[in-house]
Amino acid sequence: MFSGIVETMGRVTAIRSESGNVHFRIQASFLNELKIDQSIAHNGVCLTVVDIGADDYQVTAIAETLQKTNLGKIQIGDWVNLERCLRVGDRLDGHIVQGHVDLTGECVSVQEDAGSWRYQFRFDSTSGHVTVGKGSICINGVSLTVVDSAPGFFSVAIIPYTYEHTTFKTLKNGDAVNLEFDILGKYIAALMPRA
Repeated sequence: MFSGIVETMGRVTAIRSESGNVHFRIQASFLNELKIDQSIAHNGVCLTVVDIGADDYQVTAIAETLQKTNLGKIQIGDWVNLERCLRVGDRLDGHIVQGHVDLTGECVSVQEDAGSWRYQFRFDSTSGHVTVGKGSICINGVSLTVVDSAPGFFSVAIIPYTYEHTTFKTLKNGDAVNLEFDILGKYIAALMPRA
């Protein structure tokens, strides 16, 4: 379980395909604190550490993960948002994030807005997922608050700190992003047809 508060960014150092899987090697500032079997969110995707080297660590994404997220588009040298799993007793500064991406969306607008930035996204409105104004959304592993919301569309505001310390500074129109919708909203939506 995660909070959507990005701990650091990591750089992809190697990508290797094997059957339907892809192995990613990542350099990260917390490398010396990692252990095998640890869960880390990579752009919001929970992956397991399977190897730790002198300069980087390895995680593996299966075919389904590559199809449902933007990890299949990552290239060597790209940066990813990283968050290690929560520890019991820590503050929950973001919102409850599972690291299970629901679908990808598309960045359709980036605008500077009086010292901050406004990002607009669209997603498949037939997916059954919804956003609500002032509700929570996780974009590429970053816990954010929805500003504007409509079917298949929403916007968020990014403060300078988040812009500088996440991959939002590299995000541009047309880029695919990983979306994890609020877990409480997903449970409510799943129960509605039964009522």
